[in-house]
Amino acid sequence: MMKITSEDLIKYVYNETSEQKSATIQAALETDWSLREMYQQLLNSKSELNEIKFSPRRENVNKILEYASKRHVPVTSH
Repeated sequence: MMKITSEDLIKYVYNETSEQKSATIQAALETDWSLREMYQQLLNSKSELNEIKFSPRRENVNKILEYASKRHVPVTSH
């Protein structure tokens, strides 16, 4: 049987493996408890990452807006 790496599992979690590789991983997950545990941890991590919300600090937004207002170039009509 082919060795399944953590990179293989990550690709599998994100549906980036070929059909053949996916079938190999699925078969391995049915028999290898440690691989299944690693797979479950990756699924949990993916789920948690999807819940993270990123937003810039208000101070940075204000600096960008201030810079943009100083760099304003009037639009001319043709």
